[in-house]
Amino acid sequence: MSKVIDYIKESYDELMNKVSWPSWSELQNSAIVVSVASLIIAFVVFGMDIVFGAHPDLAWKGLLGYFYSFLT
Repeated sequence: MSKVIDYIKESYDELMNKVSWPSWSELQNSAIVVSVASLIIAFVVFGMDIVFGAHPDLAWKGLLGYFYSFLT
């Protein structure tokens, strides 16, 4: 049991004294960068879904839908 207590104490000491935490402004900037990158990737994937016809309910079958209709 003493090993577990030592581990917890050492972990706490490391987190409080040895880890360099980002400042609030650095954290906000990183969150904005991640949010913008996520939106860009989401729009790219949405565009690919529309262009290549991932939605069969739409009138536009997409490029692959028209290609597959030639094969059948």
